[in-house]
Amino acid sequence: MSPAQSESDLAEKDLPLREDIRLLGRILGETLRAQEGDDAFDTVERIRQLSIRLHRDDDTEARRDLSAILESLGRERANQVVRAFSYFSYLANIAEDLHHIRRSRAHQIAGSAPREGSLALALSRAREAGIDEPALQAFFQSALVSPVLTAHPTEVLRRSIFNAQMRAAEFLDQRSRMQLTPEEFAQNDEGLRRAVLTLWQTRMLRLKRLSVADEVANGLSFYDYTFLRALPRLYGLLEDGLVKDDPHWAGKELPSFLRMGSWIGGDRDGNPFVTSDVLKNALRMQSTRVIDFYLEQVHRLGADLSLAEGLVSVSDELLRLAQRSPDHSPHREDEPYRRVLTAIYARLAASARILDNHEALRHAIADLPPYETAAEFLADLDVVRASLDANGSHLLAHGRLRRLRRAVKVFGFHLAAIDLRQNSDVHVRTVHELFEAARPGVDYAGRAEEGRIALLLGELATPRLLSSPYVEYSEETTDELEIFHAAREAHERYGREAIENIVISKADGVSDILEVALLLKEVGMLRPREGVLDVNIVPLFETIGDLRAASATMDTLLGLPAYRRLLQSRGMVQEVMLGYSDSNKDGGFLTSGWELYKAQDQLVEVFKRHGVELRLFHGRGGTVGRGGGPSYEAILAQAPGAVNGRIRITEQGEVISSKYSHPEVGRRNLEILVAATLEATLMPHSSGQPQTQCLDAMEELSAHAFKAYRDLIYETPGFEDYFWESTVINEIADLNIGSRPASRKKTRSIEDLRAIPWVFSWSQCRLMLPGWYGFGAAVQAFRAEHGEASIELLRQMHRDWPFFRTLLANMGMVLAKTDIGIAARYSDLVADPKLREAIFPRLKAEWQASIDAFLAITGQQALLDDNPLLLRSIRNRFPYLDPLNHLQIELLKRHRAGETDERVKRGIHLTINGVAAGLRNSG
Repeated sequence: MSPAQSESDLAEKDLPLREDIRLLGRILGETLRAQEGDDAFDTVERIRQLSIRLHRDDDTEARRDLSAILESLGRERANQVVRAFSYFSYLANIAEDLHHIRRSRAHQIAGSAPREGSLALALSRAREAGIDEPALQAFFQSALVSPVLTAHPTEVLRRSIFNAQMRAAEFLDQRSRMQLTPEEFAQNDEGLRRAVLTLWQTRMLRLKRLSVADEVANGLSFYDYTFLRALPRLYGLLEDGLVKDDPHWAGKELPSFLRMGSWIGGDRDGNPFVTSDVLKNALRMQSTRVIDFYLEQVHRLGADLSLAEGLVSVSDELLRLAQRSPDHSPHREDEPYRRVLTAIYARLAASARILDNHEALRHAIADLPPYETAAEFLADLDVVRASLDANGSHLLAHGRLRRLRRAVKVFGFHLAAIDLRQNSDVHVRTVHELFEAARPGVDYAGRAEEGRIALLLGELATPRLLSSPYVEYSEETTDELEIFHAAREAHERYGREAIENIVISKADGVSDILEVALLLKEVGMLRPREGVLDVNIVPLFETIGDLRAASATMDTLLGLPAYRRLLQSRGMVQEVMLGYSDSNKDGGFLTSGWELYKAQDQLVEVFKRHGVELRLFHGRGGTVGRGGGPSYEAILAQAPGAVNGRIRITEQGEVISSKYSHPEVGRRNLEILVAATLEATLMPHSSGQPQTQCLDAMEELSAHAFKAYRDLIYETPGFEDYFWESTVINEIADLNIGSRPASRKKTRSIEDLRAIPWVFSWSQCRLMLPGWYGFGAAVQAFRAEHGEASIELLRQMHRDWPFFRTLLANMGMVLAKTDIGIAARYSDLVADPKLREAIFPRLKAEWQASIDAFLAITGQQALLDDNPLLLRSIRNRFPYLDPLNHLQIELLKRHRAGETDERVKRGIHLTINGVAAGLRNSG
C-alpha cells in the first residue's frame, strides 16, 4: 500500500473522530455564546482561527494579530478564553479515548489478527516458540505484574471536572454503540449539552491544596471505574484463551499474579503530611471500598441464584451452610443458594463493622460472626461454586460468581498493597537517635559505611529492642516508629498483603537496607530468632551515581549470611527499585536510559551468582523525561533476563486518568502489561545480548550526552535563574494540585527540586527539555570521532536493538510535541537579555541537532512518520493548545510586572491546567 493510500485509509477510519470533535466543539461554542455572550464567542473564534494559521504556516501577520488580541484582553475575558480552550482539550481527550475503543471493537468484530500487546498474540507467539503447558504454568505460578498507583504533585484535574467529563463520555459512547430513535437521540443530545454546560459552570481550580485523604479518594475512584471489574474480567479472558488453545487448561484457575499496589497514603519521602494516622485512614478507606463492592456483588448474586431445591440438586456442604442461615423467610425456604448468600452478606457486613467501623448500605437481616480473613469469605463462595459445578449449573458459576471469587483473591480485604517509602537520610537520623538513647557515644551517623554495617548486624542478631517507651524521642523519630507500628497493626487487621514493601529513597549503600531491617525489628516485623521478615525491603537507586553503584551494593548485601537468612522467609526474592525521574534530572535523557539498562544487566548477573530471584520495580513517570512511553515496548526493551516474570511499575497522575478512567481502555492497558511480561520472560530475547560494538557506542554516546547536559544545567552560570524565569515553576508552587511540596528544601536549587515539577515546568513552556537534551550533541561528537561511517552503526543499533529503538522512538514523540517557537516566547520572560541570549540559542541549536540526528538514524523524512495516530492527535489538538500558551505568557508578563489582581493569578493557574490537559502526559 502506498503512503497516499495508507493516509487515505487512516483518514477514513478517523472520520468518526473528526465528527465527534466537531460536535463537541460546536456544543462548547454554543454553550460559550449562551453563557458569556456573542463578544466572548467571537473573541475565542478569532483567536482559534489565528492560532490555526500560525500553527500551520508560521504566519507573521497571524502572529502579530494574535499578540495584539491577547494583549488587549481584559482580565475577565482572558479567563473566559482560557477556560474555552481548556475545555476543548478536555472534550478532545474524550473523543480520542472513545475513538480508540471504537477502533479496538471494530478490530475484534472483524475477526482481524490479534493486535500487538494483546494476550491472544502473546500466547500465539508462545506456542510458536514451543512453550508448552508446564512452562506456562510455571510462569504464572511465580509471576507478579503490579501497577502501583502514586499521588502526583502535578495532577491538576479536579474530581468534579473529571466526573462531568465522564458523563459527557457516556453520552458520546451511547451514540456510537447503538442506533437511536428520534426521541432517544433528542434525549442523548440534551444530556450531552447538560454535561458540557456543567463543565462550563464548574470551577476548574481547587480552592485548597489536596490533602492525602483527598488523593486516596481520587485514587480509589479508578477502582470503581476500572480495576474492581476489569481485573477479574481480564483473568477470565486469559483463562478462557488458554482453554481455547489447549483443553488441558479446562477447570484450572490461574494464580492471582496481577495485583494492584499503591503509594498513596504511604509515601512519606518529602511529604510531612503522611503520618501513621493518615496511613491507617488510607488502609481503612481502601478496605471500606472493596468490602462495599463485595457486599453489592453478593446482593446481586442473591438475585441471580434463584435456583429451587426441587428443580436442581445441591451439595451437602451448601445445604449445611443454608441450614445455618438466619434467613427463615417462607418465600425462600426452597432456595438454598439465596439463603446461603444472605448469611454470607451478614458475615461480610459484620467484617466491615469490625475492620473499619463501617455500616453496610443494606443492613443484614441478622447479626452473624464476621469473617476473620478474606480467605474465609472465599471459602464460602467456593462452596457455592462447587455446588453449582457439580449439579449442572456451571454456566451460573462462570459469571458473576467467577468474577467475585477472583476479585476476593486479588483484592482481599485490603484492596491494594500500600508501599511505605521514606528517604534514607531520615532513617539514618532515626537509627542514630535510637543508638544514642540506648548506647550513648556510639555515633552511628558519624561512622563510615563499614562501621555502620557492623553495628547494625550486631543489633540485628539479638531480639533486644533499642527503643524504649520511657525515652522521649524527637518528633521525626517518633513519627517513624509510629509508622512502623501502624504497619504491624495493618498486618494484624487486614493481613500481610496490606503492606508488603518498604521502599528506601536515595539508597546508596548496604546500611540503608539494614537500617530499615532494624526499624522493622523494633515493631516485631523482623524476628531474629526465627529468621523471619514480614515485608520486602526495597532499595531505590535514583541518581546516576547510585545506579552505577547498585550492583556492587546488592552484591555486598546478598553476601551477608544474616540477610540471606531473612530472604529465605521471603522466598529468596529481593526487589530493587530503579528511579527514572531523578536519574534523568541528574544526568539527562540519554545517560539516564543507558545507566538504567546497565544497572539491570549488572543486577541480573549479581543475583544469578547469589542464587536470589530479582524483582525489578520501575519508578516511571508519565513523560519520556521521567521514563514514560508505551509500556509494551518499554518492557520488551529491558535488559535480557531483567523481567523474568516479575515486574512492578508506577502509574502516576494524569497517566492514571488516561489509562484507567474507562473500563475497556483500562483492561487493554492491564492486558498489555501482562502480555509484555509474558513475552519478555518466555520468548527468546529478540536480539540477545547486543554486540560489543553497540555497547561501546552507547557508552560513548552517553558520555557525550552527559557532558552536554551537565554543562547546561549545572555548570552554566545563571541557568537556575533562566529556568525559574522562563517557566511556570514559581506559579506551580502556588497551585493547589497535590499534597507534597514541589521541592525537598526551601531553595531555588535544581538539585533540591523534585523531578516531577522539573519535567512539568519544561512541558508547560513546550520545550520538553528533559526528553531530548544532549542527544544531538552526543551524535555530533560520535560522528566527529568515528567518521560518517559511524552513522551506519547507529542505524544498525536502531534496527536490531530494542533498547535503542525504544529510546529513540520515545525521544521522537517528545520532539514532535516540542514547539520551539512558543518556547522562544517563554525565553523572552527572562529579565536579563544577556542571560537569555547566552542560553536559548544553545537550546534551539541542540533541539535542531537532536532532530537531525534522529532523522538520520531512523531514516524517517519527518518526525512521527512511523506514528500516524500521534501525528493525527497533535494536528487535531495543538492549534487549540497553542492559544493557552500564548495567553499564559501574556498573563505571566502582567503578573511579574507587579499586577496584583487575583484574576491574573487565577488565569495563569487556569492556563497551567489547560496546557496539562492538552498535552495529557506533562509531569
